[in-house]
Amino acid sequence: MKRLLKSSAAVLTACFALTAPAHAQALDGVVQLDVLDGGRTASGTYLGALRLTLKDGWKTYWRAPGDAGIPPQFDWNGSQNVGDVSITWPAPEVFVQNGLQSIGYTHQLVLPVEITPLNPAKPVRLRGDMDLGVCKDVCIPERLDFDHTLDADAGRNPAIAAALAQRPYSAKEARVTAATCQLTPTSDGMHIEARVTMPSAGGNEIAVIEPGNPVLWAAPPKTTRQGDTLVATSEVISASGATFALDRSEIRITVLGANHAVDIQGCSAG
Repeated sequence: MKRLLKSSAAVLTACFALTAPAHAQALDGVVQLDVLDGGRTASGTYLGALRLTLKDGWKTYWRAPGDAGIPPQFDWNGSQNVGDVSITWPAPEVFVQNGLQSIGYTHQLVLPVEITPLNPAKPVRLRGDMDLGVCKDVCIPERLDFDHTLDADAGRNPAIAAALAQRPYSAKEARVTAATCQLTPTSDGMHIEARVTMPSAGGNEIAVIEPGNPVLWAAPPKTTRQGDTLVATSEVISASGATFALDRSEIRITVLGANHAVDIQGCSAG
């Protein structure tokens, strides 16, 4: 397991360090990116979305992509009048191929973004690029650029509304009554046992643990259920091999079930 953790982290690091992303045109339209308008919200923010349309048979990845995926990254630096960008991830699918588990989306991904303008009286221009991985028989790193001035007067967008409706439940909505994390140092990193007391999310539940620090990587947890408590065990390592500490308040646990997904922010000492 320790060798697998090191190998997986090294593969991800090498993928970003050594492979230059290609533009969509070079991949013959495997994936296309469009910016959708959703107008202004009652609080004065702008609602929009990045829509990825994939060719049949191709998939892309969630923010925590699993064993062999490439996590998406965003560069908003070319944007204008953008103060804060909040992304809502629709609940993803789980794929298992050749014994490896990955997490992501097929066909189409609509990724809602809520933008707080620096100056409410001026227009908001989203300009930047998105690095992502797209996979079929092979996996290809991809860079897609976007440049769109959001329409403040746009009405409700059904595609954005549908994507927002597909978000995971919050801990409160899912009736989570407790979430604890027991942390035990190992020779290579940190063993984590998360225990979440909540009703079943349906079917074969799969937990995903995100350490809350981009330089750390958590192995896909072993997930079991003990009555009303879901138990997920994993090991967290740093790709550099450096020692580290985990902040329980930053740990994010997502439970993917057949009926719905649940997003749990932070856990207490277990």
